[in-house]
Amino acid sequence: MSAFSHIPVLRDEAVAMLRPESGKTYLDGTFGGGGYARTILDAAACTLWAIDRDPAAIARGALLAANYPNRLHLLQGRIGELLELLGNAGVASLDGAVFDLGVSSYQIDDPARGFSFRQDGPLDMRMGTSGVSAAHLVNTLPESELADILYEFGEEKASRRIAKAIIDRRQVEKFQTTLDLAKIIRSVVRPDKSGIDPATRSFQALRIAVNEELSDVEAALTQAASLLTPGGRLVVVSFHSLEDRIVKRFMAGACGRTAGVSRHAPTSMLPTAKPFFKLLTGSPVTASDAEAKANPRARSAKLRAMERLAA
Repeated sequence: MSAFSHIPVLRDEAVAMLRPESGKTYLDGTFGGGGYARTILDAAACTLWAIDRDPAAIARGALLAANYPNRLHLLQGRIGELLELLGNAGVASLDGAVFDLGVSSYQIDDPARGFSFRQDGPLDMRMGTSGVSAAHLVNTLPESELADILYEFGEEKASRRIAKAIIDRRQVEKFQTTLDLAKIIRSVVRPDKSGIDPATRSFQALRIAVNEELSDVEAALTQAASLLTPGGRLVVVSFHSLEDRIVKRFMAGACGRTAGVSRHAPTSMLPTAKPFFKLLTGSPVTASDAEAKANPRARSAKLRAMERLAA
């Protein structure tokens, strides 16, 4: 597979919703393999700023940037710091922003990155090069904290049994590899009718904790929205319920659709602030049957979007 042959989930739908126009400036907040970026740049003669915390992604991006001189600009860093990253580059406003959340296929498919429980590799899971690894968490956290991570970030019902099994095992030998951890999880959690590997939820939880993904998403949405010009669109593709819940609530609030309180409550009599955005997706856009069949990762994808209103 060449560096940019991978087609990301809901790519065409996301770019169509972004609606790129020539002469305008956009953000690809999760560059990854460059699939969204290339499609945006091909759609209009626009300028695109792309962010990724992974140095490997930035290095791959240099090949793509060479094909779009002075149009594709790459920034290494976290999406939760996009305001600072763009500000340092002299970017004060955006005509649109898109985020393809979750882990990159390049990271999952590389055993050395330690994201996958299907291939053996070091228990790392870091999207960048700094911070603590998954091995550090499973080998040092108290049982209760580990169980909380598995439950809150993985929605794993067997979180406490898994945490106990991890603690018992690490007292004998520390965890070092992905398959080693997956084996312990599978010894506690039996496969269910869904066919999902018993280690899936726990690995998701650890990855989210290692990379502080949810707080990054919350910060990125707020910061990107603050930079949008009138008519500018924010398009987000999420892959699990925790991410989608954050995106849904953020957009509902920005568009003045926050759930109301009882009409008998005093606060319900206060005037509602005029919304600065309008929602473009009443229900999330999901992958077609054909895309979901061709790419299992697409089955859980949800696209939501909103547009900045005129002042």
